[in-house]
Amino acid sequence: MQADNTAHLIAAAGRRHELTLSKAIRALRVLDAAGAAVTFEIVARTAEVSRSWLYIQPDIRAEIERLRDLGGRAPATSVPGRQRSSDASLLRRLEAANARNREIAEDNQRLRRQLARALGQLRVTGLHGLALDGPVRGA
Repeated sequence: MQADNTAHLIAAAGRRHELTLSKAIRALRVLDAAGAAVTFEIVARTAEVSRSWLYIQPDIRAEIERLRDLGGRAPATSVPGRQRSSDASLLRRLEAANARNREIAEDNQRLRRQLARALGQLRVTGLHGLALDGPVRGA
C-alpha cells in the first residue's frame, strides 16, 4: 500500500501560491512607487508570474485594474501613489476653480455694465461719433 502524500503536495502548493502572491504584490509596489505604468503584462513580467494567474487572483486583479485606471497616466509623467492628489484635495481644487470662475464672470458682467453706461453717456453728450481709435466714419 502506498503512503498518502497529498498533505505534503497540498502544503507545497500553498507555499508556492504564497510565494507567487508575494512576488506579485512586491512587483505592484515597486511599479507604483516608481510611477511606472501598471498593466497585467508589466506586472507579470516584473513578478515573473503568468498573466493568466494574475487574472484569476481577485485581489491582485482589482489592484492592477485600480492602478491602471487611475487616469491612464503615461509612464514618463507618472506620479507614485503616495504623491498623488486625494479625491478630497481634487474636490477642493475644483471648488476653488469654480469660485474663481464665478468671480471672473461677475467682474465681466460689472465691466459690461460700466461699458454700457459709458457708451450711453457718450451718446447723450453727443460724442457718439468718436471711437477709441478716432472718429467713426459715416457717423
